[in-house]
This record gives sequence, C-alpha cells and structure tokens, in this order.
Amino acid sequence: MTALLYRGRRMRRTETLRRMIRETRVTKNDLVMPMFVAEGKGVREEIPSMPGIYRFSVENAADEASRIEELGIPAVILFGIPGRKDEQGSEAWSEKGIIQRAVEAIKKKTERLAVITDVCLCEYTSHGHCGVLRDGEVDNDATLPLLAKAALSHVRAGADVVAPSDMMDGRVMVIRQALDDTGFGDVPIMAYSAKYASAFYGPFRDAAFSAPQSGDRRSYQMDPPNALEALREVNVDIGEGADIVMVKPALAYLDVISRVRASCIMPVAAYNVSGEYSLVKAAAARGWVDERGVVKEILTAVRRAGADVIITYHAAEAVEKGWLED
Repeated sequence: MTALLYRGRRMRRTETLRRMIRETRVTKNDLVMPMFVAEGKGVREEIPSMPGIYRFSVENAADEASRIEELGIPAVILFGIPGRKDEQGSEAWSEKGIIQRAVEAIKKKTERLAVITDVCLCEYTSHGHCGVLRDGEVDNDATLPLLAKAALSHVRAGADVVAPSDMMDGRVMVIRQALDDTGFGDVPIMAYSAKYASAFYGPFRDAAFSAPQSGDRRSYQMDPPNALEALREVNVDIGEGADIVMVKPALAYLDVISRVRASCIMPVAAYNVSGEYSLVKAAAARGWVDERGVVKEILTAVRRAGADVIITYHAAEAVEKGWLED
C-alpha cells in the first residue's frame, strides 16, 4: 500500500500524546458555581429536580462557599429565595434581604472567592415576572431603577460582580451609572446579554420558586430561533458598560456562543442551565450514560465554542471528583 502522508492516529495513540496536542482544556479556573440561598436557619434542602444541588440558609451558604473556595473554584453566583414577595419585588434591594445577608456572610468566611449576584426581580415578585407589571405587561422603564437599586444593594453588601438577568432594555446602562455615581465604578457587570426564552429553565424555577404566575417571559427573553439578534444584544450591552457578556442556555446555543466569541473582544460567559444539568443527572441515575464522560464532554464543548467562563451546577462535583484537567 502506498504510504499515507498523514496518519492522524499517530498522535491519538496514547493519553500522553493526546494530552500534548489537546486544543481545548477545561479547568476549575473556568467555572462558576451557582448557589441558592433561602430564609431560615440550618437549611440544607436538596432540590428534587436537581439532584446534588441544595437550598442553603445564610450560614450554610457561607460554609458551602468556603468549601467551593477550598476546591479552587474562583467564583459563585447567588440566587435568593426571599421569605416575602410583593408586586414590585422590594426584597430584592432590602439591606437585610436574603442575598445581601448571604453576600456579607460569605465574604466574612472566604478570602479569595469572587461573589457574583444575580440581579433580577422574578424571585422577589408575587407575580413571578422579571419586572414591574402594568396592565399585565412588564413595564421596561419602570423596572430599570429597581434593578439599579438591587444591584447597588448587592455591591454595598460586598458583591464583587453583579449580573443582571432580567433582559430589560437599558438595564446595563442604568446599573453602570448607579454604580459609578456611588463610588463603585470598579465593580464589573456580567450581563445576561443573550438570554433565551428556553424550556431548559424548569428545574431552576422549581428551585427558586420563580415561575411566572401568568403568561410567560417571551416578550422580554429572546426567541430561540434568533442568532443575529444575540449579536445586537451583546453589542448594546458592551456599549452600555458590560464587562462580561453571557449566552444562556449553553448546550442548545453553542452556535450563538461561537458567533458572540467571534464578534467581540470582551470576555464571554455561558450558563449551563438547570435543565441541561438535570437531564444528565436523570440519565446517569438510570445507568444510561457515563456521567463523568458526559459532563467533561459538555463543558469541553461549551469552552470550545468560545466561552471564557462557564456557569454550571456540575462545577463543585466535577472538581471534587477530578473530572477536569489539572
């Protein structure tokens, strides 16, 4: 047989050779661990639709954050479950709110861990929407100052990064202005720039008790078929002062992550969301997939698509069990 000029298998023959030319690597430094914080004392309640993920009371959230820091994961992102909800979601900016107290407790318990806070009203409003309702519709401009108040309260409590996830037009600009005007100009904004109206959010809404009481969020979250629109949203957020832009969800939107990465020079985050996590857990529990292999492949795919930061519920387990690169 004529000698082949290229034999790709030569460099696939051993793990050492494969590791030498590996193009994409995922390490713990790329990950952010989401955490749910709830009212009460001594709370460590596993979420039925998200095996291995818990709602923590403030003191237990601080302990868990300390454990995550010890694993070497650089950041957590916090979601609050308040004890009281109202039409405006006023607990979102209360000085004694669940997230504000959690941030303070975590910062006292950790040294290097970055604390990111989700900025939205859906977990705090009685109707479950991400903004103020007027005649059954979310009023974009009436919502903006409330989001700014929430973000500012998080930063005053010690948050290192704020992450508006509401998808209101102009919210990055309003939050940036509020932070700059109060002496917090150094605090970065990680914008949920391309957040799609996805069916993959179901377990999160169970975890945070944040499902809308009526209607849906399609009038403000993005339509899943659209990709060019994501680039417009990203460009607007960067122009308004975003320091990191995000695509959410991750797996069904790898093409969007790739397009965003190619179109901008800002750091790109991707959110490997609750439904994506729970599908893997359900299949692994039935022995249908190798969980380690699937998780590693998923995170590699998100990284390969262009994400610099991956928010994932797999983070702590993947690091603890040694599923990632050293």
